[in-house]
Amino acid sequence: GSSPIGTYKQLIEWYNKGDLDFSNVKTVNLDEYKGLTKDNDQSYYYFMYNNLFKHINIDLNNTNIPDGTEPDSAIECARYNRVIDDIGGIDLQLLGLGRNGHIGFNEPDQVFTKGTHCVNLAESTIEANKRFFAKMTHCVDLTESTIEANKRFFASIDDVPRQAYTMGIKTIMQAKTILLIASGADKARILREALCGPVTPQVPASILQLHNNVIVVADEAAMAEF
Repeated sequence: GSSPIGTYKQLIEWYNKGDLDFSNVKTVNLDEYKGLTKDNDQSYYYFMYNNLFKHINIDLNNTNIPDGTEPDSAIECARYNRVIDDIGGIDLQLLGLGRNGHIGFNEPDQVFTKGTHCVNLAESTIEANKRFFAKMTHCVDLTESTIEANKRFFASIDDVPRQAYTMGIKTIMQAKTILLIASGADKARILREALCGPVTPQVPASILQLHNNVIVVADEAAMAEF
């Protein structure tokens, strides 16, 4: 999505001023549309290269994005999990926030019932629902709301891919630090639900309440319901 563009512009500005050096930085992107090639102008490889990588001194061999052209989901997900393991995990995880609460392309699910709050999750509840929260890189079917939100980037809604490879909740939660960014009035309701509502797979970002080092950067419009 467009959430990180301002962040990337600021990083480029600091790099051009000589304040940052990316020569030893390694990156792993959250997701990629399944079926899109790297040169497709709507792929996340294309997005990252044109919005950040080509403007800084990062070694492209140190940048990692799921391969959208790999048709076998099991093969690509296993490969990407190995990539993350090989670099030693994630130090800083940058997240945007989907209008339906998704992080990466981890879409709302129906695993939890009754909206269990983070303060009273029983071990039996955690065990019963671990199949959702234990996910690492996986292939997801995008929800209609996500397809609708992303259609502005494509010629028509029919061109929006219906599947994507995404880093899973487990991988995100294993990051040492998480930086969540949100802007605009259309994110106000879901930001409040994610940070102050029950921890539920129906709002995937709500799991961040259980992480011990989350930083939230939001504008006034996105914070309007606090």
